[in-house]
Amino acid sequence: MTQLQPVIFFGHGSPMNAIEQNQWTVGWQQLVADLVSARRPKAILMISAHWYGPGLKITAQQAPKTIHDFGGFPPALFAKQYPAPGDPDLAAAIIEQLKPLPISADQQWGFDHGSWSVLCHAFAGADIPLLQLSLDSRQAPAWHFALGQQLAYLRQQGVLILGSGNIVHNLAKIDWHDGPPPTLAQQFADFARQALRERDWQALINYQTQGIAAQFAVPHPDHYLPLLYVAGASSPSDELIFSNDALTYGSLDMLSVRFG
Repeated sequence: MTQLQPVIFFGHGSPMNAIEQNQWTVGWQQLVADLVSARRPKAILMISAHWYGPGLKITAQQAPKTIHDFGGFPPALFAKQYPAPGDPDLAAAIIEQLKPLPISADQQWGFDHGSWSVLCHAFAGADIPLLQLSLDSRQAPAWHFALGQQLAYLRQQGVLILGSGNIVHNLAKIDWHDGPPPTLAQQFADFARQALRERDWQALINYQTQGIAAQFAVPHPDHYLPLLYVAGASSPSDELIFSNDALTYGSLDMLSVRFG
């Protein structure tokens, strides 16, 4: 019998987390501990901040590549691989299910670091079929939330839906001394947590109404939008769990959120 899967947003932070053991990686492992064995998903669908561009695409290869989409890091990070299999049949089924929404079966992309830097800790065996779904940069936040709702059926089929980004992500304002977070970062982090607890999806969708706090926390939407997919795919009956509930380096929110 297929067990209903939860839906999870990971605050992924620095790519260096992939080759480190720290409080964030421990938090990711704890958040999925029951899924590694008893509730093991049949497949994973990942929505990563790092596949953002015009159009909607889904990876459809049998063996997608590990993408090292960054620079200036040590060789050990570039050597890291996450050789999870793809699932072309599942990709085709999702494309069919979501018609008439146009989705391209992509043969070029692979697993970017928003995906594998988390999964190499959360599902270290890299033996669960993995798909990535792109973020269509042409669409408004409400569209992304609605697509999350459309994808929710996958949970009943044993597919684990994941989002990966950061609720507050402003690299231009990083504080390498890791002092107290700026007021605007904390304000937006508090707003997002309250909206999640209250399941106030319209507040999350209309995050730009938070004014200068939103402008500081979300200078570009790519790291925020995966949260909307997770919210959209959640159910009112899902238990809500927060993990890694902290801001780091001033303007990076590591909060991870699980529904179910």
